[in-house]
Amino acid sequence: MKHAWVAIQIIANGETEERIGRSQYHAAMPPNTPPKSASAIRPSLQPTRLGALWIDPVQHPEGRVHLSAASGLVRSGRSYFVVADDELHLGVFDDTLSAGTPPPPGSLLRLLEGDLPKDPVQRKKAKPDLETLALLPPLPGCVGGALLALGSGSKPSRETGVLVALGGPGKTNGRMAKVDLKPLYAPLRKRFADLNIEGAWVSSGELLLLHRGNKGDARSACIRYDWNLVAPWIAGLQPQPPAAKGVQVIDLGSVDGVPFSLTDGAGLPDGEWMFSAVAEDTSDSVNDGACTGSAVGIVGADGQVRRMFGLQGAPKVEGIVVQREADDWVVTMVTDPDDASVASQWLSVRWPLAQSV
Repeated sequence: MKHAWVAIQIIANGETEERIGRSQYHAAMPPNTPPKSASAIRPSLQPTRLGALWIDPVQHPEGRVHLSAASGLVRSGRSYFVVADDELHLGVFDDTLSAGTPPPPGSLLRLLEGDLPKDPVQRKKAKPDLETLALLPPLPGCVGGALLALGSGSKPSRETGVLVALGGPGKTNGRMAKVDLKPLYAPLRKRFADLNIEGAWVSSGELLLLHRGNKGDARSACIRYDWNLVAPWIAGLQPQPPAAKGVQVIDLGSVDGVPFSLTDGAGLPDGEWMFSAVAEDTSDSVNDGACTGSAVGIVGADGQVRRMFGLQGAPKVEGIVVQREADDWVVTMVTDPDDASVASQWLSVRWPLAQSV
């Protein structure tokens, strides 16, 4: 079913600007791939704290001065884009981190209409739970590429995505469309009853999604789609998404009886990818729990976990961006403290390339 591009609101410097534009696949799941076990977690890395995700309170519907549930992170051009799972807006931040300084307060881009309840319990029930943000290459209707925010799928009310067209690196062009994720998630839920999509990216001609496990079902997984087949569906040109071409369960081990589970991922050269993971003491995909450990790691092109390093202080990392600087991977991260009164943080670690093989 073809989507209609909708009017969106871009909030900047406290003023609202209206922009009008237009937006523009369910098949049997393949057999499951055998689980891959993680190697032992290596000595931990010490994250560098770079500052909080501040925003101008004038721009926030409730006057908040920070994002507090950062869940997905993308870098494009000279901008960072952040989705927070308890908001209806996208955070847009200047990339000053490359110069060694924290970003100034970000602007807000409305993704979905309406307002969320202020009461934390009611807000949790009502939120669309946008846990994932992906940077997409050009696709029909989005010649400059796009951002794709995905609801987690952990409840029927969390099966909405938003496609945000880009006019160039780091620049939205004022066009966006809602994407109904039900036909994409329905076959996945047959495999994972407590579905929780937390990461996505495009690499080597594939769209990869990450499912996050929990104590009730510790299986985390990487789900792959042929990009050339799924892109027309995302663009609203096909009524149904294609079947996943592969589903691989990934065992990341545990800490104090709490399994590590995937929270985000980013593509690396030669089919490898980096992930963030946390050990959150909860038995389902909806309720929060104490974070007893966190880590970053690399999965090889064969699906094996090559390396996994713990993060000192166990920050609840839910979004990552990876860049190469000389002989290091520089991993920029954002956190979700599960408390509206606590600001999400920008963190960074350096991972020597020599330790990634």
